[in-house]
Amino acid sequence: MPTVCIDGFNLALPKGSGIATYGRNLLSNLNAIGMETQVLYGPHANISKRPILNEIALTDAYTPDGKRVRQMVEAATARFGRTARAVPLTDDIIWPARGGGRPVAAGFWSAPRLFHTANRAFKNHKTFTPVTFAGHAEVSRPDVVHWTTVLPLHARAAANVYTIHDMIPLRLPHTTLDNKRQFLAACRRIARKADHIAVVSEATRRDVIQLLGVAEERVTTTWQSVSIPERLRAASDEAVAAELEGVFKLGWKGYFLFFGAIEPKKNLARIVEAYLASGSDLPLVVVGGRAWLDEEETALMHQARRDKKVRKKRIKLYDYLPFSMLVSLIRGARATVFPSLYEGFGLPVLESMLLGTPVITSTAASLPEVAGDAAILVDPYDVAALAREIRRLGSDDDLAAELSARGPSQAAKFSPEVCQARLAEMYGRLGVR
Repeated sequence: MPTVCIDGFNLALPKGSGIATYGRNLLSNLNAIGMETQVLYGPHANISKRPILNEIALTDAYTPDGKRVRQMVEAATARFGRTARAVPLTDDIIWPARGGGRPVAAGFWSAPRLFHTANRAFKNHKTFTPVTFAGHAEVSRPDVVHWTTVLPLHARAAANVYTIHDMIPLRLPHTTLDNKRQFLAACRRIARKADHIAVVSEATRRDVIQLLGVAEERVTTTWQSVSIPERLRAASDEAVAAELEGVFKLGWKGYFLFFGAIEPKKNLARIVEAYLASGSDLPLVVVGGRAWLDEEETALMHQARRDKKVRKKRIKLYDYLPFSMLVSLIRGARATVFPSLYEGFGLPVLESMLLGTPVITSTAASLPEVAGDAAILVDPYDVAALAREIRRLGSDDDLAAELSARGPSQAAKFSPEVCQARLAEMYGRLGVR
């Protein structure tokens, strides 16, 4: 059975991320096509002779103060490589449910401070850090290491596949805090050295081929898929409506919803402006943690929430919610409003359509290919057009019902089975079957 290891860089984040979701879905899909899966972590703690401490390190919230001299030495020597050692797991450690629990994988590896060291080494010395997987009786060395994002790392004695989610730091540089020189340099190195590159949409595939000069046959669109637990999808509308009323004081199909990180590309400032201009009596619910460059994106929203004349519109803001509660909010929404300026894929659109919630989204980048004809598409810079569509969807029950019916069929085009077939095809090109 072929063995595929993915990095745990985003999986280890306490509140998760879009790439963490991608990583968990990737593990699930790889398991489904018969691969043996593993995860490589880079915890702060050194390898211990006590096995329980090695497992604890994979989930430990404690972060010791970094010693600058050690960091400099580790970065300077990273070009010679780091060793990953197997971490046998037990049922004694309770993994954090908020981060998704313990990943469903057959093996786990630990290379202390791997990701921090590799990023620092690339910043200071322009070198990728090689990783050697030490032999272990219970955990096989991986045949493929699938890096779930642009990381300055490569595995020795294994095929290296990199997922590039988007080229936003280059296409919309004003929306990110990335060092663009470093990002471009890392992407170019991956373009030269990767055994294969995976992307999550045809839009990103075009960007990778055009901006990095990668041959078409070396880039595969695997799409993304969404896995929503059946217990959440099976809950009755009445039960979800009761939850929404009890927890949020929201009525069933009685509000608009935005969810996602609050950053410039998400276009929240224009969403709020359009919502206020629409004159809609339905509340706008915003679920999203502040990410970067968010001041301009949230200024109008906070002003509106302070204004007594506008407060009745009830713009509700939630920093973070458990996934189960977010699913309920999606199900109960009149519509999800997601007119992003640019997306590598657009999981909120897919999640909403899968749950039968109408969507207003953007004409930019990957979003039209994800939404198909099952959503309303608007120019993300056109506030007046967005306001019209919010007003129209808020009052037109027939339109809402039609979009609700179309959504699941469009979402089925990005089912786990479709993603699995694309992954199997991609790995087949590497001789891994």
